Amino acid sequence: MAHAYTPGLKVIPKTIVHKTRRLPLKGDVIVKLNQEVKAEDIVATTDLPGNVVPVNLANMLNLEASEIIEILLKKPGDTLEKGDIIAETPGIFGLFKTKAISPASGVLETISSITGQAIIREAPVPVSVQAYINGKVTEIIPDEGVEVSTVASFVQGIFGIGGERRGEIKILTKNTKTTINEDLITEDCKGKVLVGGSFLTHKAFMKAQRMGAIGVVVGGFNYIDIKKILGYDLGVAITGQEEIKTTLIITEGFGKVHMAQQTFDLLKSHEGKMVSVNGATQIRAGVIRPEIIVPLEGEKELKDKKADLSGIEPGTEVRVIRVPYFGMLGEVTELPHELQRLESGSFARVAKVKIYETGKEVLLPRANLEMIEKK
Repeated sequence: MAHAYTPGLKVIPKTIVHKTRRLPLKGDVIVKLNQEVKAEDIVATTDLPGNVVPVNLANMLNLEASEIIEILLKKPGDTLEKGDIIAETPGIFGLFKTKAISPASGVLETISSITGQAIIREAPVPVSVQAYINGKVTEIIPDEGVEVSTVASFVQGIFGIGGERRGEIKILTKNTKTTINEDLITEDCKGKVLVGGSFLTHKAFMKAQRMGAIGVVVGGFNYIDIKKILGYDLGVAITGQEEIKTTLIITEGFGKVHMAQQTFDLLKSHEGKMVSVNGATQIRAGVIRPEIIVPLEGEKELKDKKADLSGIEPGTEVRVIRVPYFGMLGEVTELPHELQRLESGSFARVAKVKIYETGKEVLLPRANLEMIEKK
């Protein structure tokens, strides 16, 4: 039987996690190979070039561009403070002078005698990259960053918003059936990563933000409430850069769906431990999944397992990643050999999947399935 290769959604109690920590442009790596680091430790730094501020001196002074050079008080390379005089006309008998004032602090980079325009470069912006997880530096990328590795429990969600954060796990519900409403969000949620086994209401998420929760990990959430949180339609771009205070990770899908029992039990077993979360998601080419990483302090390192290329086969548990069954779990019952015609009219390889929630078997394109990796 030909194998169906499909991306896997990981729910793994113990594995080695490798995270590449890279600067946006070349800089300095400040840690050493094999060095033990904490999640909050800075591993690399650089400076982003400051903003460019154009200043039209010719217009400000009402002069020809060629005349500007003769009345400059500052030269290219000089440091400016906001309000400094760059150039000044001699006036009439020393009176009625016209001044060109710097609108920003920075370095005067250039002055053109052709256009009469000056360029001010504001101060560089320092940028640093943290380790993100507790672990060991296992690779140095010269002038760019490092790879940090750790033995950890590793869980991937199906969708998320919000960036990298770190906090202590707090379990909100005793099971995967209880809806997470605002009554469950209390003052002791501040600084915590909240885990609920079922559906999260919009009001509960907003209260979690107000209470200072670092993140929320739940089974399901309404898609229309994403727009209410962000104030705009999310679109299809990669998520993770949203300006929100609390990272949201959905493990199963949109709507009133329950978290997979295995996922809930694994996260519940780590209650009180520090966890790193990241809501960054990209569903299209170059799949990126939101993640929950719980470093296992004191655990001996495992040997990295070779990639399992066996793919899905009858009996494999999968999650659907496209509508109308988005987020639903099921079991592959058959992998037809022949290409099947889809409703769109195109042909594709499909799998017959028994959806747990409905008990029905449906034919789905194999590309719309993710294998649940448990080991």
